[in-house]
Amino acid sequence: MGHGKETPRQKMIGMMYLVLTALLALNVSKDILDAFVLVDNGLFRTTENFSAKNQTLYSEFEKQMANNPSKIGPWQDKALNVRAEADQLVFDLQKLKSDIIQHCDGDDAEALIPVKRLVFNLASKTEKEEDSYNIDDALIKNKDNLDKPQEIMIVNGRGAELKGKIEKFRELALSLTSDKHPEVKVSLEKALDTNPPPRTKDGIQQTWESYYFDHIPAVAVITMLTKLQSDVRNAEAEIVTHLLTEIDAGAVKVNKVEAIVKANSNYILRGGQYEAQVILAAYDSLQKPEILIGNYTTKHLPDGSIDYEMTGSSEVLQYDSDNKAIYRRAGGSAGNFTWGGILQLTNPDGSKLKRPFTATYQVGEASAVISATKMNVFYIGVENPVSISVSGVPADKISASMTNGSISRSGGGYIVKPTAVGTARVSVSANIDGQNRAMGFMDYRVKVVPNPVPQVAGKIGGRIDKSTLSAQMAVLAVMENFDFDLRFRVTAFTVSTVVGGFVQSRPSTNANITDQQKALINGATRGQKIYFEDIKAVGPDGTTRELSAISFTIN
Repeated sequence: MGHGKETPRQKMIGMMYLVLTALLALNVSKDILDAFVLVDNGLFRTTENFSAKNQTLYSEFEKQMANNPSKIGPWQDKALNVRAEADQLVFDLQKLKSDIIQHCDGDDAEALIPVKRLVFNLASKTEKEEDSYNIDDALIKNKDNLDKPQEIMIVNGRGAELKGKIEKFRELALSLTSDKHPEVKVSLEKALDTNPPPRTKDGIQQTWESYYFDHIPAVAVITMLTKLQSDVRNAEAEIVTHLLTEIDAGAVKVNKVEAIVKANSNYILRGGQYEAQVILAAYDSLQKPEILIGNYTTKHLPDGSIDYEMTGSSEVLQYDSDNKAIYRRAGGSAGNFTWGGILQLTNPDGSKLKRPFTATYQVGEASAVISATKMNVFYIGVENPVSISVSGVPADKISASMTNGSISRSGGGYIVKPTAVGTARVSVSANIDGQNRAMGFMDYRVKVVPNPVPQVAGKIGGRIDKSTLSAQMAVLAVMENFDFDLRFRVTAFTVSTVVGGFVQSRPSTNANITDQQKALINGATRGQKIYFEDIKAVGPDGTTRELSAISFTIN
């Protein structure tokens, strides 16, 4: 997914893709699809939170414009350009989601709720209403549809078109960053990355759009598009915050700052780490604000101003070597968590300028996805391919075991060989932070490979021309409606018919029809029955099967 050391955001992207890849198996459970609904709803709320915080940034530009329009004007124009492009890209992503749902569920899809959505217009510097939809993921009927999203994103080229729009927005954002802050450029490039994924072990190079949207369930595609909306809003906050910090400190008074929490991700795996950066939109570079983490109360003072005070114990957030205040918490248990506190700055007169802030993040459980590549049944005597993945964990850190058989790695997947009819349990564990953890299991039915169907002249009996039957060279054993490519070899059979009131039989010790058997067939008359009996065939497991007889009536 990324190159070099991955950020938590890149790890989240990798985790989501592994989940999507696992869902390509035929045995997709309803619980997994419903989990995507929860993730999508969480990402949607994150996007809305970013939008609200971005409005605070644009309001800050308006306040500063009142004090010094000639100084702030050029910076505000750049910010509004970012706003217009971000609004349009988020709107286009929402349109893509609604188009996919309509393609899956029909034009009257219950999951689509008509709304008017505000999109910023750069020419008029005002918001305009556009027809759009809100989406209730729970009402999507065909969550598991793999073909409809692919038709829109891959066949119709909407995925490649989206990639171009993201690249255009990224180039705009990068063009507005200062060379004095290369970390901002790196952050934007990672947040809006559209590079193709690494080549597979087989040397296959996928495109960005096929990697994220080709043969993926509809609800997973919707979730990925929501995540891209969140990435766009996050990048918008990054660049607008950067533009504010680039304004001369003399034009930005410290009493006009706002505390902003910028998280790399608001969704982490249990056992992972949540990380967020607390920064000022505009600041005095000669002093660092003090950041207190904990609960606080709000007080309305007699002069009409508002003060904030910490209640109970609090934590002072420490600065790192890059002068950034980083908040870190281990994801010890699953759930939604809220944190916050007060950011305070000492004015020249000794008074305290305080700004409260809050943020939320979500910790999810890591889970294993196990699915039979061809079906949800294992067959004795054949190699059953299985794909196994664990969200957020590399393949080389995953191990698998099973009852009633053996499981081994094969290429990018696993091969299962059961030993007895009944059930088999596949269990998965993963090495996370040096510890081996159980990730889950799945039970499968174990069956014997069904008998093949004997055929002569491509038929299993019925009326046939004598010339056609006489021209046949062998009896075949064919696996009908079976997903595995298995071949059975006929080892013996007998041709029988009634001649002059007596049964005449001629055996064969292989699959070929002998000359004696053909002589019986050639001597048959119209309406006479020819029987292929005592048919035996050997399968790939070495066992001999007795197959049903074939009866032909000569035309």
